[in-house]
Amino acid sequence: MQMNEYRYGNGMNSYRAAGELTGITNLVDAFYSNMDDFPEASVIRNMHPEDLTESRKKLTFFLCGLLGGPRLYIEHYGGVNLPDFHRQFPIGNDERDAWMLCMQRAISVQPYEASFKEYLLARLWIPAERIRLFNSTDI
Repeated sequence: MQMNEYRYGNGMNSYRAAGELTGITNLVDAFYSNMDDFPEASVIRNMHPEDLTESRKKLTFFLCGLLGGPRLYIEHYGGVNLPDFHRQFPIGNDERDAWMLCMQRAISVQPYEASFKEYLLARLWIPAERIRLFNSTDI
């Protein structure tokens, strides 16, 4: 079965399409590299610790579970409430858009099928927007 024949969102299909743990780790590494490099991401980069080791691990583990793979985040850190965790940060449209830009560019350089790239961007927009809605500085 070819990758583009998978129905993303069913079982572990999205996790497999992302390259499982290795592929998701590569995505997260590219994402945080973008956050370090893109001037428009400086505000969200400053919301993170200088050493991104733990941030990388948490995002990798979170994405594994989000994409139907092992629930590594829950196994290592317990439950996750993204809006509640991010409440400590002022997150509005600009911050959400900077996060999505870093992720979009990271996704674009991964060896994913084009259909999975589109699916993943749409899937990640949901938590990004939810965090913005609950923590918005744009009133």
